Amino acid sequence: MYFKLIKKVIDISLLAAVFLIAGCNIEGTENPEKSGSSEWEQIVGLTGNWKFSVGDNTEWASPVYNDDNWDQIKVPSSWENQGFHGYDGYAWYRTTFEIPEKYMNNVLYLFLGYVDDVDQAFINGKQVGYSGSFPPNYRTAYDVNRRYPLPSGVLYFNKPNTIAVRVYDDELEGGILRGEIGIYTPAYSLDNGINLAGTWKFRTGDNPDWKDSSLDDSNWSDIIVPGFWETQGFPEYDGYAWYRKSVFVPQKYSSEKLVLVLGKIDDIDEAYINGKLVGSTGNLDVRDMGDHYLKLRGYYLSHDNLKYGENNIIAVRVFDGFRNGGIYEGPVTIIPQKDYISYWNKLRNGENFIEKIFN
Repeated sequence: MYFKLIKKVIDISLLAAVFLIAGCNIEGTENPEKSGSSEWEQIVGLTGNWKFSVGDNTEWASPVYNDDNWDQIKVPSSWENQGFHGYDGYAWYRTTFEIPEKYMNNVLYLFLGYVDDVDQAFINGKQVGYSGSFPPNYRTAYDVNRRYPLPSGVLYFNKPNTIAVRVYDDELEGGILRGEIGIYTPAYSLDNGINLAGTWKFRTGDNPDWKDSSLDDSNWSDIIVPGFWETQGFPEYDGYAWYRKSVFVPQKYSSEKLVLVLGKIDDIDEAYINGKLVGSTGNLDVRDMGDHYLKLRGYYLSHDNLKYGENNIIAVRVFDGFRNGGIYEGPVTIIPQKDYISYWNKLRNGENFIEKIFN
């Protein structure tokens, strides 16, 4: 009953210890995007009043659902502080926003901050992320900072978008509790390529045939990339797993030197395109952990790695040794080499100690 409360006390104590050691000011560290960090740029702020209803109905994800008779609730804040004291169970949040057309080519994320306990987020009726597991296989994710990459085609520009968030709370406080809620773009982003963030196919285990482009993966699980697999239905899983995604590569890229960027992966990986190995980090045969989980994956592609004007199958074999696992941080894209080099130069010049600690 008191596990979450005890763990929160421990988390706060550990956080304070880190700052005492580092000699840093603790103010603003929970939300680095608000405290002067140059890592993220806020495009749309979503703090304020949202529509709110207790209960559970999948129709509430629809952008055309009429929520005029719903209550209003402040986000972020627990629903206990806003008239729903003692309520545990399901509830939904809804709001609308607009994004200027000038951001159409940016890599965009939905930041939902910390949600107690489980959430499932939709934009315009399409799922864009979830953390934790709903009953009957309940698992809390109250201590996970939600940052969901938005796949291409989900957003409307210069017209209203609808966000719906399904939440389940098991005990104590519930709801979208804290954080800088909004739509963000990375300050140092890769916007001129093919965005690979969003839904991939996923399966635990290991089979060399899973790299093949002809494989039928329709019965595999869906998973959001980037994001740890532990928060998406595979808690405490250590070992091998595979990701797969079908990607259309326009003909215009046939004259470019391209890089497959897979962000950061915990712990080691092999990347395949159309069944052929294009890059790896670490050694999957000996499973050397090292610090590979901190390295940004950028695999340079030869011209014959891709089929232009057609769909291509990307398959990523991953081994996680302990704790969190998977393709957990972006950028995830196929990008021209010149833009990749420019990104690295900006990233190198903009790094700082605080962002490394709280990344």
